[in-house]
Amino acid sequence: MITKQQISRNTSEKLFEEAKQYFPGGVNSPVRAFKSVDGAPLFIKKGKGHQIWDEDGNYFTDFCCSWGPLILGHAHQGVLDKVTAALQNGSSFGTPTVLENELGKLILDRNPFIDKIRFVSSGTEAVMSALRLARGITGRKKVVKFEGCYHGHVDSMLVKAGSGLATLGTSSSAGVPEEYANETLVLPLNDVEALHECFKEYAEEIACVIIEPIPANNGLLLQDKSFLQELRQVCTDNCTLLIFDEVISGFRVGFNGAAGLYNIDPDIITYGKILGGGLPVGAYGAKNGFMSRVAPDGPVYQAGTLSGNPVAMAAGIAQLSECAKEGFYEDQEARTKEFASKINAHAAARGYDFEMVHIGSIFWLSFAGKKRITKADQIDPDMSMFKHLFASLLERGVYIGPSGYEVGFVSAAHSREVLASAAEAFCESLDEIYS
Repeated sequence: MITKQQISRNTSEKLFEEAKQYFPGGVNSPVRAFKSVDGAPLFIKKGKGHQIWDEDGNYFTDFCCSWGPLILGHAHQGVLDKVTAALQNGSSFGTPTVLENELGKLILDRNPFIDKIRFVSSGTEAVMSALRLARGITGRKKVVKFEGCYHGHVDSMLVKAGSGLATLGTSSSAGVPEEYANETLVLPLNDVEALHECFKEYAEEIACVIIEPIPANNGLLLQDKSFLQELRQVCTDNCTLLIFDEVISGFRVGFNGAAGLYNIDPDIITYGKILGGGLPVGAYGAKNGFMSRVAPDGPVYQAGTLSGNPVAMAAGIAQLSECAKEGFYEDQEARTKEFASKINAHAAARGYDFEMVHIGSIFWLSFAGKKRITKADQIDPDMSMFKHLFASLLERGVYIGPSGYEVGFVSAAHSREVLASAAEAFCESLDEIYS
């Protein structure tokens, strides 16, 4: 039996009240505000390996992993060493550095889907740049996205998006001009008929289709491979570019992300998260013909002072060098599957309407039993069970993202022993909330 800990939030509560004086809602990203769960958000002081400690001295096994990028765990020594060495030479130059070359080569030598890559500072920036590139290449305006897929806070993408928008119970954002929204066509996921109907009407106006091939911002909405293959074919037939948003799935389900997992060749791919080893970074890439349209080679402009920042590049080199080692992803998947299987077997034996859905080292907590959920509107908006589970897990020393729409992540630092203990905590918590 897992020993429950008394969670004190006195310090976090005081810090949160102070933060409200400085930041909207007291946070610098909406989902951190704990709106979907009870109490003040935990202010995290440090992390090491699979654990985090808050300002009140509570400690937890962490499955948020900074929303995914920490695939090696917190404060991995190899990453720290590489970052420290880079910092000794300076934090930013606004010039090319050899570290950009090293990370670019590390990625491109192993990725058959892209020939060139452009580093930026966030996943949102990567998506924004990819959309501009697609419009610049095709000369068309409209973009197709899918309901529940989140592509950062780009104006045209904040239409029926997931992530924090789902948490806050809204499908769009104030401040997005109607004219922008009108250029975005939103389709349901995993629906071939709706896809064909859309192209029947708008084919000559659609610059690109953007999708999370593994949608993981509004639950884990695993798609049929046949749907993704049909999407590729429809785009090819209509001279429309296909963008895979792999900000979460890239370097997480495999070194080459979902494109490699499903063996589907998109026209443009966006990356983020793991690419920076915990530092702010993003990227977009494509074949030579498309990337030749990017400035300074071509007319599609995109720039950034901190793009290719040497410290972020150093972190990425250290992290992706580990990820590139033989067997890394197979081991990640195997441990995640064992972890989820223990919890799912427990839930099934007791008749709970619960399943831990998983792919690679990503998981999601579904309160729909064995019902397969592939579309955003299939998720029950009542998140009360999640809220109770979140609280129960905290008492047992397990931290997950504070929203039932968000996914969890297993890192290399989550050993089988750590996962076995965490699985026991999940099982006890499920017993508690279903009793």
